[in-house]
Amino acid sequence: MNVVHADSFDGFNAPNSITTLKGHVLLTQGTMKVTGDLAKIYTDADSQVKRVVVTGNPAHIQEIDDSGNLMTGDAAQLDYDNVNGIAVLTGHAVVHQQGRGEAHGDKLTYNTQTSYMTGSSGGDGLVHMIFLPKPKPAKATPAKPAAASSAAAKTTASPAAASSSPTPAGHH
Repeated sequence: MNVVHADSFDGFNAPNSITTLKGHVLLTQGTMKVTGDLAKIYTDADSQVKRVVVTGNPAHIQEIDDSGNLMTGDAAQLDYDNVNGIAVLTGHAVVHQQGRGEAHGDKLTYNTQTSYMTGSSGGDGLVHMIFLPKPKPAKATPAKPAAASSAAAKTTASPAAASSSPTPAGHH
């Protein structure tokens, strides 16, 4: 994990320690990018990053999955398990999956390795999801609009020609 930016930090890279980053925090790891106002980085016995908890207005995560699609998530808090690749977004959580859809809830759990997601809401809140339809094959799509546009051109050509004749325009 790379700390690209923070206004300040408190802590050190030592076994079983916590480092706190404050202000305009930007962390990266591979294609993943995490931003927020405050981040706490937890290390394990081998001084490896095991967990990162980011808060913000909102905390933000984005990553490009193995298929090349962008996933973005926003929430009041992001708890990222660096060992298992699990991001838990809580507090007005929203996850957008390019080409797939989006989910909204109080708590969304996203597996950055498999793109599997679960969601829940507390109290009277609701989970909201949008599933996008699978795109049609590229070969089938151009044939239909071309036929429709040529038919539309024929339809619009006749009225346009009639209305553009000099005789009716002169009588107005």
